[in-house]
Amino acid sequence: MDCAKVGRLILQLRREKGLTQQNLADALNISNKTVSKWECGAGCPDVSLLSELSAVLGADIEKILKGELKPNRPDIGRMERVKFYVCPSCGNILTSTGKASVSCCGRKLEPLMPQLPDDRHEISIQAMDLDHYITFDHEMTKEHYISFAAYVNYDRVMLCRLYPEQNPEVRIPVMGRNGDLYLYCVQHGLKKYPRVL
Repeated sequence: MDCAKVGRLILQLRREKGLTQQNLADALNISNKTVSKWECGAGCPDVSLLSELSAVLGADIEKILKGELKPNRPDIGRMERVKFYVCPSCGNILTSTGKASVSCCGRKLEPLMPQLPDDRHEISIQAMDLDHYITFDHEMTKEHYISFAAYVNYDRVMLCRLYPEQNPEVRIPVMGRNGDLYLYCVQHGLKKYPRVL
């Protein structure tokens, strides 16, 4: 660990948060001289403080230890590049439209890789008023169900959360043409239905 790089990053993040060395020290229950020592590169934070330091500064522990925040290239708003993530612990659903480091419940998440649907994941689409009424012939038990449906077109994502024992259906407003539909089955993964709406 390069203490000088770590110290410069702590200084940068502390200033971005509008904190003084004393504010940071108080939040961590340490002396302001310890914070000064880190920022001068004369020492690094103790491992026992990393979690709290990460929370106070709003930065990933790994980034703090490396002493650098590498920004992603700007997101150019291409929604068809959306990536979905599902936390295996709590079931949270997260999305990104560009390169991202996504984590939940202390685990780094990998994007779900969409597959084309098979005969176990067939859908039916009907136009109803200003909505698409989508049904799927799929069981909805606690062990095997569709967790979410998402509609993605060129400028938006609409995500519908589904739960066990709920009817296997969603209503998606008409929002343009040539959008992709995604269904996430907790046993069989992410299915992509290209250009169905």
